[in-house]
Amino acid sequence: MTACEVCGETAGGRYLCDRHAVKLAKRLAELPTLYAEVGECLVPRRSGFGEIISTKGAAGPQSPINEDVLDTVNWGRAAEVIRLWRVDVQRVRWPQHGAPAPAPLAADCRWLAMELEWIVRHYPAAGELDRETYELEVQARSVVGDPLPRVQRLGLCVAVTDDQGTVCGAVLTRLPGQSLRCRWCGCTYATEQDLLLLQHYQPKARDTASEVA
Repeated sequence: MTACEVCGETAGGRYLCDRHAVKLAKRLAELPTLYAEVGECLVPRRSGFGEIISTKGAAGPQSPINEDVLDTVNWGRAAEVIRLWRVDVQRVRWPQHGAPAPAPLAADCRWLAMELEWIVRHYPAAGELDRETYELEVQARSVVGDPLPRVQRLGLCVAVTDDQGTVCGAVLTRLPGQSLRCRWCGCTYATEQDLLLLQHYQPKARDTASEVA
């Protein structure tokens, strides 16, 4: 059975689980608006005495604006990345058709969103599409001042997985506010007692001081 290419959870024979399919759909819907805001932050305009400044303070503390950021995080680059994905999805789904006609970022995002059900079920690169659109979102939010929440690393899973006493040991991560569930063995840490036991049974760091001769 196919596992989700992003999180490794069971995906019912698809390349993305329901959770990441929904996230990808939401991201495709938001990217055009997000990159329009990036443009407002980074596109320089002329002020008095011919000084080039940013149009919004969220672009960063430096003035004039950071040209390296302009080169790597902008509408044109996002449009190019999304366009390449649309071309490839169409190539795989309809190999008899030619490349799609040029279209703006919003139209390409909308097209991919409309084909998302097929992508999730039949497109082998669905996981990479998810990762690249996620990177575009992270880069844009770093410019507009609305960063995504950082993943929390909460230790190693302490669930016993067989009658031999084997401990799972997988790394446990979650976003702030999410429930905590091991991606590998499926153990859920739902209560305060569960979290206390998780903390108690974490492997202890070696006391390197006692090893000093």
